[in-house]
Amino acid sequence: MNAVPSNSRRQFLKTGALIGSGLVVGFVLPAASRFAQADPAAAAAAAAQPFAPNAFLRVGSDDSVTVLLSHSEMGQGIWTGLAMLIAEELDADWSTIKVEHAPAAQAYAHTAFGMQMTGGSTSTWSEFDRYRQAGATARALLVAAAAQRFGVPVDQVRTENGVAIAGDKRARYGELALDAAKLPPPKAPLPLKDAKDWKIIGKSTKRLDGPDKITGKAKFGMDVQFDGLFTAVVARSPVFGGSVKSFDASKAKAVAGVRDVVQVPSGVAVIADHYWAAKQGRDALVIDWDLGPNAGLDTVKLREQFRALAATEGAVAGQAGDVKGALAKAAKTLEAEYNVPYLAHSPMEPLNCTVKIDADGCDVWTGTQFQTVDQKVAAEITGLKPEQVRIHTMFLGGGFGRRATPTSDFVTEAVHVAKAAGKPVKTVWSREDDVRGGYYRPMYLQRARIGLDAQGLPIAWEHVLVGQSITAGTPFEPMMVKNGIDATSVEGVADSPYITGLKDFRVDLHSPRTGIPVLWWRSVGHSYNAFVMESLVDELAYAAGKDPVEYRRTLLKDHPRHLAALDLVADKSRWGSKLEPGRGRGVAVHESFGSYIAQVAEVSLVDQPGGGKGIRVHKFFCAIDCGIAVNPDGVHAQMESGINFGLGAALHSALSFKDGRVQESNYHDYRVLRLDEAPQIEVHIVPSTEKMGGAGEPGTAPVAAAVANAVYALTQQRLRELPLRLPA
Repeated sequence: MNAVPSNSRRQFLKTGALIGSGLVVGFVLPAASRFAQADPAAAAAAAAQPFAPNAFLRVGSDDSVTVLLSHSEMGQGIWTGLAMLIAEELDADWSTIKVEHAPAAQAYAHTAFGMQMTGGSTSTWSEFDRYRQAGATARALLVAAAAQRFGVPVDQVRTENGVAIAGDKRARYGELALDAAKLPPPKAPLPLKDAKDWKIIGKSTKRLDGPDKITGKAKFGMDVQFDGLFTAVVARSPVFGGSVKSFDASKAKAVAGVRDVVQVPSGVAVIADHYWAAKQGRDALVIDWDLGPNAGLDTVKLREQFRALAATEGAVAGQAGDVKGALAKAAKTLEAEYNVPYLAHSPMEPLNCTVKIDADGCDVWTGTQFQTVDQKVAAEITGLKPEQVRIHTMFLGGGFGRRATPTSDFVTEAVHVAKAAGKPVKTVWSREDDVRGGYYRPMYLQRARIGLDAQGLPIAWEHVLVGQSITAGTPFEPMMVKNGIDATSVEGVADSPYITGLKDFRVDLHSPRTGIPVLWWRSVGHSYNAFVMESLVDELAYAAGKDPVEYRRTLLKDHPRHLAALDLVADKSRWGSKLEPGRGRGVAVHESFGSYIAQVAEVSLVDQPGGGKGIRVHKFFCAIDCGIAVNPDGVHAQMESGINFGLGAALHSALSFKDGRVQESNYHDYRVLRLDEAPQIEVHIVPSTEKMGGAGEPGTAPVAAAVANAVYALTQQRLRELPLRLPA
């Protein structure tokens, strides 16, 4: 099994095409026992039959329909959304639906990326056809089995709510499962329901995982426990790139409960009976570190280096015409510099991974977004074949991209620890380990020079971005970096309709390598580029003396999906109406991950405990066009989640480095949004049958711009740096 799809775009596309053409036949596994598993005797009988049931569901003799989830549930709601796709075509009784995470296997590879993974707001649209086909295939087999039992032609059998019906004859799916298991599956793609016949898709549906998460029954990686399992905490270099020169474990081994101390590539692991003993043992270690080449890292100095780079030409991400000539002729020119900091993902559940290695293979229990990569690295470390590594995907207590590192860093480390210890071990990261352990949203500095005509409309746009590439140096580089341009660095700028609609523009990119490990963070490049672009457009609107919404309508007149979202949010927020005294209103609209989102924030200023003024966000209005909304309730939830997540970054979050060390450590100094700061949120979905986009990531992108623009409307102070801070 390959860790990544390919080493070239051509090969990647070829792989994707093969997988695409195999959507119908590729999701079938030769394992008859997937049917009728609720009855052991029946399962044994079924297993003897050369049947090829579906890899994505099984029907039990108790009428249960179990959906196997090829992606990871980390709060985004696919536990319910993907099950709805199967249930729709299967005509299943929704009350019988159960869901499990699928094992790591090529059958569950992403239809676009060729590896089993979750990310990029792709789960629902990428599975929209495959999961519906899975349901349709199972239904066809059950109908054929019913026709045989009833002694009627297949076309006289209809299905409804988990029951096959022909005249006065009825049979539940569970009663038909064994007979269906003996039938050959359809060879061709089956026709799917017309949208007008949908009974489940498009209807707001309560989450299937909700009750277990509310009652504590849901199992996350941190919950894994079994007899003979030990816990490890690892001491890692305080500077990225550092290594252990020597260590003294005598004090650590004196801690009650500590069983062993082992060195692994990432540092020194203390293994104990439980977490607290392991942590105390880790803290008692005496380690002499070789800090390596990054001991002088300093974000203040880095920013100055970035600023110097921004004054030079970089790799060209996009250009047209003669931008300098057009700028020279502009009636007015606007110049601005924007800055965003490094950010940690900081999911509520810190990283953890449990590993058991024995003669039968290697078992890995963890909340992961990258099963294929995890399986590969575990096989390499243990010397096993990939199929001997069994990945048990647990619920993820948040991911935001952190559990999808190209090196599977936390899984790699845990496998090394278990191998060195010679016993089953759960390696646990503390919150401080998580904040200081690497893989951050990169820091960026951007500079723009925009020329306006006499009517205040842009005629020339010169834009430079400086910040680390998240894919350079990883297996994804050949696919994602072309001519020195990491597509994720410039998304939302180089392809922005505000820029590409001009005759004269140029977008440059510098991708310095700093030694700080960086990674995708919720909404990836859009997380900072939407802030910059929508703030700049707001600046242009005010420079032109135009209303910000009307100004955007003019610039986006040829982009109907942007306009539909913008119009809807303007209507729902009563844009232009009188606000309460002391409040300001700001707007932003941005496309990312195939979805079009417009947001309006309503803010005021509040006194800060230590003096000065802070920003209070009272209301947030959001309109989204994501194409077909499979579960509108889920889309609402993702917009609310993305807005609150984005507000944390807009108002509070920032990581800094000094002497190579991360200065922040926990939620007290790496702030995220707190409950009492959450605004009142309204979400509205644009009725749409356009191409589907994502919902998990794009809600975060425009948030900071909407807030910054609201602050400007209130104070006439333009805030060009995140987190947003009012001048003293």
